[in-house]
Amino acid sequence: MSASTRLGLAGMDGTNTRSLFVCSRQATLLEYFRIPYRLESGPADHALERIRPSAGAPTLLWPRAFTGPAILATILGADPESTIPVFARVLADDDADRLLAARDGAWSRVRSITDSDGREVSSIRRSEDGSVFLPFDPDEVILNYWSERYATIGAGAKARLRQSMMNIYYRLRPLLPRHLQIWMRRRFARLQARSRFPRWPVETCLHDFFDLMLSMLGEIAGEPLPYIASWPGDHTWALVLTHDVEHARGFAALDPVLDLERAHGLRSAWNLVPRRYHVDDERVRELVAGGFEVGVHGLHHDGRDLESIATLQERLPGMREAAERWGAVGFRSPAMHRNWDWIPLLGFDYDSSCPDTDPFEPQAGGCCTWLPFFNQGLVELPLTMVQDHTLFVILRQKDETAWVQKAELLRGRGGLAMIDTHPDYLLDERLLRAYGRFLAHFAADPSAWKALPREVSAWWRKRAASHLEWHGDSWRVVGPAAEEGRVQFHEGAW
Repeated sequence: MSASTRLGLAGMDGTNTRSLFVCSRQATLLEYFRIPYRLESGPADHALERIRPSAGAPTLLWPRAFTGPAILATILGADPESTIPVFARVLADDDADRLLAARDGAWSRVRSITDSDGREVSSIRRSEDGSVFLPFDPDEVILNYWSERYATIGAGAKARLRQSMMNIYYRLRPLLPRHLQIWMRRRFARLQARSRFPRWPVETCLHDFFDLMLSMLGEIAGEPLPYIASWPGDHTWALVLTHDVEHARGFAALDPVLDLERAHGLRSAWNLVPRRYHVDDERVRELVAGGFEVGVHGLHHDGRDLESIATLQERLPGMREAAERWGAVGFRSPAMHRNWDWIPLLGFDYDSSCPDTDPFEPQAGGCCTWLPFFNQGLVELPLTMVQDHTLFVILRQKDETAWVQKAELLRGRGGLAMIDTHPDYLLDERLLRAYGRFLAHFAADPSAWKALPREVSAWWRKRAASHLEWHGDSWRVVGPAAEEGRVQFHEGAW
């Protein structure tokens, strides 16, 4: 369940609230997009959960209870491009027949669902009155993407072998010469780049699922769905610059990168390691006073902070002490190590340790989204751009083309383009020039919100604490995001 759910039902507050939907329980999808709804006050259906328009039928339905494990299933579309993988418990067609037999009307199968072997196991159905039945829980699908639990649901033997090989490499890496490390990473990258899921450099499946669900709900409501736009003001996407400083030589080389960003009128966040090299606190204060941000990048940068709960508890006081000394509210784990259940225990305002999709890191995978989301009380800001070391050293790309192409795609989809570069590697003039050309490409774009990570996190909290109210002839944003928030509408057929 997202933290936006904990902050109050979308559209429940205020005297002028017109709830677009009535739900049998809190709905992650509606909470996430801040679509107005309220909870049912009447008796519950013990077999089915439901979302219905305030005016009545038709209704979106799914089972309240499931048996059996979650599986990798695929919602088939008219063509391969419109198929959507989902990771969830799925009610078989025979069981769905029995469940729906108690309801009036005939139900027709409109979308087939197959298992990982391509066998049809279930289907999405539509009734004569336009109601839609899902054989899975949409909240479970969303959470299994955000938390990366899909990795334990759909992983085949080859995927598990690749991950085991990568784990062994990172265990042995401290014993290997640098040139041998790079050679091995390049060789293995050829296999990693073939990963079928999540696809790289872009995985659209979760957003395709959002679009499918919102299109269903729009059809049921009989009108376009209002929601609070992802970004404040007139901005339609966000560009966020971050840096991880891994070594003393990187901390000594901040100025060329800072000068380059200042020349383009941009600011960035610098994630520092408290106990790997000496961090000059005066330098930190200068960065913050200059409009930049400082975050915590683990304690020693040895990849062990989240190795076990015992290690985390041992190291947490040192990380918290550094955060308080520097005024840091953000965290990024070294080597992007992450654990969905443990990251919130760190006590930071936001985390940026999870990529949208990245097969090249020691923990391959990603949350499959280019928008922020909540993990309990923590805001997760996905890292959506390939890292500089991966791009230039492992994949041996010559210029910034891959960065520009991904950012252009994110601009078109209204996403968060968060990039992570390292002053340790930007010492190479060729890489620094490529980074400068990337900045120049987007620096003057008025549609981009060029924000610090802490500003994105603060906005996402404002948005989650706000709702839509109906004022005579239009929807308005009410709450902490009222001044900067915009109302948008989702339209589309499924």
